[in-house]
Amino acid sequence: MTAHPKQTRHAEAATAFAGLHHADEPLLLPNAWDCASARALAGRGFRAVATTSLGVAAAAGLPDGEAATREETLRLALAVGSEPWLLSVDAEGGFSEDPDEVAEFARELYAVGVVGINLEDGLGPADRHAAKIAAVKEAVPGLFVNARTDTHWLGDGDVTDTIARLDAYQQAGADGVFVPGLTDLRQIAPLVRRVHAPLNVLYSPDGPSVPRLAEAGVRRISLGSLLYRRALGAALEAVAEIRAGRTPAGPTPSYGEVARQVAS
Repeated sequence: MTAHPKQTRHAEAATAFAGLHHADEPLLLPNAWDCASARALAGRGFRAVATTSLGVAAAAGLPDGEAATREETLRLALAVGSEPWLLSVDAEGGFSEDPDEVAEFARELYAVGVVGINLEDGLGPADRHAAKIAAVKEAVPGLFVNARTDTHWLGDGDVTDTIARLDAYQQAGADGVFVPGLTDLRQIAPLVRRVHAPLNVLYSPDGPSVPRLAEAGVRRISLGSLLYRRALGAALEAVAEIRAGRTPAGPTPSYGEVARQVAS
């Protein structure tokens, strides 16, 4: 049976997203929190854009990391998942502890054009997280699964535990592995050699630069909630300048520009 043109384009987009993890330069992946930020980032030439669970949750007045934003995450994916650029979604732990329910959510994301999903273990049992990954890959083989372990984010950064978890997630079918909080190049470079899936780290203003991370072999560099937090910081700085009788510095998109991005 001949594939529908839309399905063919989506499969090609998913393949292209996976390919960005094996290009000459690492994938620098900015994270958006709404339609306007996603489209603005894509307009700056980023071939792929991800979402940030903190930004999505905070914008909705909900807690991050507590499986509270399933519908908000799906709604954002529905709004921008079919754009010409590539969208990867931060889905926390999949918004369920049931692998079948996580797989169903992944299927819903893929159906609206999403090409990648980030799943975090929250430092829960590795076998449970591996089961989620396996269920997603069985349900949606073309979806790029970036398996995150929080050994450096929530745990004590134990190297043995980190490697054991990443091994389990790769064996379950993960296409990439993510260790946020890992910023020491002396640990990053050996880990790159140890894992066979592309290694993703979280950029930190206090950590190595993008060129240094590239030299160490990192294949994906995420910005996480940094841009959202910077946007909040810029808003607070602007209002402080206005209150002090000064004109805020820095670029300010016009009303029309933002309106066009949301309407497009």
